Amino acid sequence: MEEKTLSCVDCGTQNCKFKTRTYPEFCLTTNLADEDSSWALERYDEDRNREIMIASAEVEYEGYCQWTRVQEIMEFARKIGARRIGIANCIGLINEARIFARILRANGFEPYAVICKVEGRAKTSVGIPEKCEEIGPAMCNPILQARLLNQAHTDLNVVIGLCVGHDSLFYRYSDAYVTTLVTKDRVTGNNPAAALYTAGSYYKKKFGV
Repeated sequence: MEEKTLSCVDCGTQNCKFKTRTYPEFCLTTNLADEDSSWALERYDEDRNREIMIASAEVEYEGYCQWTRVQEIMEFARKIGARRIGIANCIGLINEARIFARILRANGFEPYAVICKVEGRAKTSVGIPEKCEEIGPAMCNPILQARLLNQAHTDLNVVIGLCVGHDSLFYRYSDAYVTTLVTKDRVTGNNPAAALYTAGSYYKKKFGV
């Protein structure tokens, strides 16, 4: 039997958040190589990473259990001086994107959105199997979404409901830092954590846990 590799999900202590700590033998913290720690710390000095990190921590602290994610995004944007907010949204969540844009405008921001179906390119044109066109002929185009938002010189981009994988491509090609407002889950009403909360009950057989 192949030996199981243990990681943070296998730890029951969560002691890495405390000052006085005890750890399991496989702990990533106690087994951390100095070069890995140094590498990560050096990255915080690249670009605007340290500023982003500090602003993120301040938003977490100031709005802890008080602010919605919509408000957190606006407060974060203010802290980093982001005024033009890019919106990369799924066409199925255009109403949510419109509401978010209206909130942004009311709070002094300039929203600029690019929808996932921009260009209306056929799925088969990039090698997607023809059967996938049964749920719609036009492909999602996250790389083009990123490019158009880059050309718009957005200060911060916000993802609203891009599909699994499409969001990965968008994150990869966005020049601006990206945060997510809505994570798509067509089955749970865009609440993917619901499947985790019910993994021991309603979804137990489906997930095989």
